[in-house]
Amino acid sequence: MRMLTNHDMDSSSPFATVLIGQPTLRRKIKLGVLAALDQRIAVRYHMNGMTLQETSSYLAHHVVLTGRSAPLFTEDAAPLIHTTSRGCPRAVNNLALQALLATFAADKTIVDEAATRTAVQRGHRNGVTGSPLVAAAAFPNSSRQPSP
Repeated sequence: MRMLTNHDMDSSSPFATVLIGQPTLRRKIKLGVLAALDQRIAVRYHMNGMTLQETSSYLAHHVVLTGRSAPLFTEDAAPLIHTTSRGCPRAVNNLALQALLATFAADKTIVDEAATRTAVQRGHRNGVTGSPLVAAAAFPNSSRQPSP
């Protein structure tokens, strides 16, 4: 990286690098070992977590993308997902996926607060990891019908 950024530093070199990462990248760059890299960063931006409304809309949008038209998360599940994830999209995805799995394991069709609490507890024990919120696609094709 140093060789790339040092090349023709005083000329009109068209070379630019964009670094995008999680908050841990920012902390690592601040380490003394990476001081030279830190000095070369001209613009920094920190993206805040989503609001509760944005998190609820985000969940609903992903559910619609799977082809489901009915709500999948109850009104009390979304705030718990938001609070626990602090609105960070990756954490929202992971926690929603775990809540979907807990819902399926409980033989339910709607993600409620109980399933979300189970997901939160498992996440704190095991570390919440998973793929994006595409697991909701399993529900429209499921033989189970949504509860009234």
